[in-house]
Amino acid sequence: MPEDHPYSTFQYRVLRYVPNVVRDEWVNIGVLLEETPAALASRTRLRRAVRVIESDADFARIRRIHPDANEQLLRSLEHQIDMESGDTQDTAERYLQRLDQSLSQTLQLSPPTAVFGENFDAELDRLFHDHVAAPRSARGGILENTRRWIRTRLNDILRRHRVLDKMQHGVRVEEFTQPGDPFRIDYAYRYNGTRGYIQTVPLAAHPSQAKVLAYTAESIRKRQAQSQFAAITDGEPSRENQRHQFVVRLFEEQDIALVPVQTADRFIESLRPRLR
Repeated sequence: MPEDHPYSTFQYRVLRYVPNVVRDEWVNIGVLLEETPAALASRTRLRRAVRVIESDADFARIRRIHPDANEQLLRSLEHQIDMESGDTQDTAERYLQRLDQSLSQTLQLSPPTAVFGENFDAELDRLFHDHVAAPRSARGGILENTRRWIRTRLNDILRRHRVLDKMQHGVRVEEFTQPGDPFRIDYAYRYNGTRGYIQTVPLAAHPSQAKVLAYTAESIRKRQAQSQFAAITDGEPSRENQRHQFVVRLFEEQDIALVPVQTADRFIESLRPRLR
């Protein structure tokens, strides 16, 4: 059955860290994706998003190339670009031109490249995986235990139940926590005065991801009492795994529903009537 939204043309640019131009040492650290001006025919705001490396493993790769890398600068790039690029085409073009001119030799933006895609967020994920993420061998071959794998599965489920376009993606939380907080929640939705949030959290990852979500949920509920949270995980928590059980207790304390991705179909189907 055909989808009820057409394919679109986007354009992307790769952000590259180049600590030594002479020796041609470099590593891709981010992707900037934006809608083309044709999208403004139906909307007043041009969608634009940047995704930059965030994991300790990614920064370890950079330190192997350049031990003195300014990690604080690199970690702030996503927030800086996202906040300053603006919503209109003219504002964005001026900012990107200024960014090109002001970046030091250690940070470079590639020329814009057109790409044809069905969904903006899925395309950003794909481009980040293709151009930035470490090769599978560098992740130890464990592909299914990554946030990207869960998010890809969840995107498919949301699309199949025809609610993907009803979700807000990559929601900033700094208005509820602290200014400058770079954390984003994967999906958000509204119905009947209630705000819902969905975050992908691999149980196989360090529990710090779960702790950040728990802190964020507590902070949001202080300002939005009618808020619901769900964590989509890579599988059922094991009773024998102490880290898994720590996450289970943490989510129970913060009233965050733990939904294994294998059962996410039922969870999303239960939401669908409310999102119409």
